[in-house]
Amino acid sequence: MADPMVAVESETVARQLERALTTKQPIPPLTETLGPLTPEQAYAIQTRWTELRIAQGERVIGRKIGLTSRAMQEQMGVREPDYGSLWASRFFPARGGRAEIPTEILIQPRVEGEIAFLIGRRLEGPGVTLQQVLAATEAVALSVEIVDSRIEAWRIKLADTIADDASFGAFTVGPWSRALVHEDLRTLGMIINKNGEVATEGIGAAALGHPARCVAWLANKLAEFGIALEPGDIVLSGSLARALPATRGDVFVVELHGQPPLTVRFV
Repeated sequence: MADPMVAVESETVARQLERALTTKQPIPPLTETLGPLTPEQAYAIQTRWTELRIAQGERVIGRKIGLTSRAMQEQMGVREPDYGSLWASRFFPARGGRAEIPTEILIQPRVEGEIAFLIGRRLEGPGVTLQQVLAATEAVALSVEIVDSRIEAWRIKLADTIADDASFGAFTVGPWSRALVHEDLRTLGMIINKNGEVATEGIGAAALGHPARCVAWLANKLAEFGIALEPGDIVLSGSLARALPATRGDVFVVELHGQPPLTVRFV
């Protein structure tokens, strides 16, 4: 039987995060105000927040994976990634290779270049493999995730970011490519230009050695909560390079080998 105290706490904290989102007033780290939180408790908060948003008309159109690089895992003191939900209200389609992101909905945004997967067949763990992910993938695309934190000054520990929907802010994707599914995604190089200058570079192998391995991890992790990846779901498989801070007026051009560039402008 679920602990009613945990349920009440999840409700209260979920509403605090929603208030921070809508007012753009970040809150102190949950791991400071509530004390130590387990990942399970943090996912309970995230789940309740998602339920609150869905009740208000939000739609979940996929998942995002965070903490996929070894450096970030070491920094957080963890051995596995985390995940959050992609909200339809925070998806900004790219038209003609360009997307505009409204800064007024964000608090302290950072830009990450990633590879997105469009799921074509149901993936249900446990035991999902990298090869099964590729077989179930309809198409792949270059994507840009804007991570954001409802926690003051990004002072986050693992439980803080999990509860905060894995620090999801917004996202866009480039054109979907069926051919890219058959490329060696480990070796794809990425360059991110910020305001006309190269700001960072990355490679597909930065995400757990292979972006599809991240999606396999996600499918197996979701199985712990009785959830599967369904056809039509979008999955952002994790950053290939370091995150870059963004403010109004900044223009980012993200290039992935063999794909048209994706331009993101903050307005």
